[in-house]
Amino acid sequence: MCLAIPAIVCEFLENKRVMVDITGVKREADTSLLEDQLEIGDYVLIHTGFIIAKLDPKQAQEDLKLWDEILSS
Repeated sequence: MCLAIPAIVCEFLENKRVMVDITGVKREADTSLLEDQLEIGDYVLIHTGFIIAKLDPKQAQEDLKLWDEILSS
């Protein structure tokens, strides 16, 4: 099974990479697969270190709430 995790863009790095925050953990992600322009504060979907989609903020917050419930079980 593969999982894609919602994250928030918090910093632009070099070479099509950004720093994202995934439930309080910061890590680098690659933007090469994404055609959309990103801004700091955008919610994105990450799979294996690659951003695969830009998310609607409301949907992203709902998804993150579900992740919190799963992780706290």
